[in-house]
Amino acid sequence: MNPIFERIERRRGWTAEETLLLDQVRRLCAEQIAPCAAHHDRSGEFPWDNIRRINELGLNRIFLPEAHGGVGLRFRAYLEVVKILAEACAATAIIYATNYHALGPLMDFGSEALKARVLPRIAEGALGALAITEAVGGSDATAMTTRFRPEGDEIVVDGGKVFITSGDVADFLLLFGKWEGIADPKGSISLLVMERQAVQGYKVLRLEEKLGHRASSTAALAFEGCRVPRANLIGAPGDGLKLLFAALNRSRPSVAAHALGIARAAFRDMVAYANDRRSSGRRIVDFQANQFTIADAATDLAMAEAWLDYLCGVMEDGEEGYGLESSMAKMRASDLAMRIATDAIQMHGGYGYIQDYRVERIFRDAKITQIWEGTNQVHRQLIGRSFARRD
Repeated sequence: MNPIFERIERRRGWTAEETLLLDQVRRLCAEQIAPCAAHHDRSGEFPWDNIRRINELGLNRIFLPEAHGGVGLRFRAYLEVVKILAEACAATAIIYATNYHALGPLMDFGSEALKARVLPRIAEGALGALAITEAVGGSDATAMTTRFRPEGDEIVVDGGKVFITSGDVADFLLLFGKWEGIADPKGSISLLVMERQAVQGYKVLRLEEKLGHRASSTAALAFEGCRVPRANLIGAPGDGLKLLFAALNRSRPSVAAHALGIARAAFRDMVAYANDRRSSGRRIVDFQANQFTIADAATDLAMAEAWLDYLCGVMEDGEEGYGLESSMAKMRASDLAMRIATDAIQMHGGYGYIQDYRVERIFRDAKITQIWEGTNQVHRQLIGRSFARRD
């Protein structure tokens, strides 16, 4: 590791418990997850062995509250686990991170009874999924058409979702829909927890064939008369949009960490290849043009790492209103992952375009990071309009 990144790592001040955990994750990735990543990418098989190994280390407990099976480590330790996993296998990392993305609203806003029923199972290794996107909605969540109809002590759910990570295998679905009887398209959005195996009418319509993250399943779902206990509602009817924004503000740093893990992998492979490959009797790292490419990538990677560390501090200190900082982190990290992956392909020349080198897979995995959790165009709009003077 270059001294620049060694210093960034040292200044994180990992506790003894965090250091031990991160070392275990690095060992798991080096010995078991990274070696099988290419196989999972080619086959598209869901990496159940990787998920089992992650659960054996108790990694879900990192982000859970201690009262419900968590271990009380800092949020930055969770983000570092995401980076390490993503560097080894982006598909495995997003399956793991999706648990946090899905459970965030429940941890922050759910009733104690609901948390007591769900979170211990997540601690033991159950999978969660976050269901927001619909075919007609995309980045506009207010256009969703999934309906929640109250009937006594139950909520009847009808509708559908698309592009749901782990939607076919998740034990719990954090599902957004509109409460029947509230006319306001924004004010009707609500949120509930659906236990997949406890409802009838939950259908997986298809699994998407994707450019990257091929081992992470992405499902289109349909809900036909699914009955969910009223007690599974998070907050009150109509609270959903507020809960959605709060959830995204907390999950976007996680998505940024995932993108930085991909960027790390691309950068590491680019530098290694530049040092090993020779042209005209010289290592290609000794050509000035290639040094400039590496210098730009290293500088931007260090800056993105430092910004995410700063954001962790804001969140860990209990400050509020960090949505713009989260957007900046997600936007910059994902753009950087795509750029370094592209530069890594170019540095490898023709070899970068074939599957013998993992930069080809990294390149495909990087692209989606600019799209999910709000496209980067949306994040630029959010950030840019925050500077518009309000007359």
